[in-house]
Amino acid sequence: MSHSKSKIWVHAVFATKDRQPLITPIIRPTVHSELRNQLITMACFVDCIGGVTDHVHLLFLLNPKKSMADVVKQIKGGSSHMFNQTKLTATHFAWQIGYGAFSVSESHVPRVRAYILNQEEHHRNVTFMDEYRRFMVHYGLPVDEIG
Repeated sequence: MSHSKSKIWVHAVFATKDRQPLITPIIRPTVHSELRNQLITMACFVDCIGGVTDHVHLLFLLNPKKSMADVVKQIKGGSSHMFNQTKLTATHFAWQIGYGAFSVSESHVPRVRAYILNQEEHHRNVTFMDEYRRFMVHYGLPVDEIG
């Protein structure tokens, strides 16, 4: 092959520090817009972003020249820096240290997109911790308790 090709869909999930309910409906569009901007800066195509007051979900194509760790570090660090510079929240804004990043089959992109865009409805019945545990079990990862 003379050219490298890749198409890796990623469903990423991360929470606000201590799962504080900082992402109110009023600022949610700004938060999602900045996360989108950070992903675009990393040359990642963004499909959709969703979430509730204490966490976000992102569906994007990973730039083949970037590692997952570098992308997540940039989007979390760049966004929280902007939120604090502009005083988006009354208190200091920070993301939790960890994150989840899961590959998504092309055939499952529509289902994951619908799931991400329906977060408010989904979280009327399921807590973030329950959702987190389900992801760990689904992907065969150890279930550790997050703070």
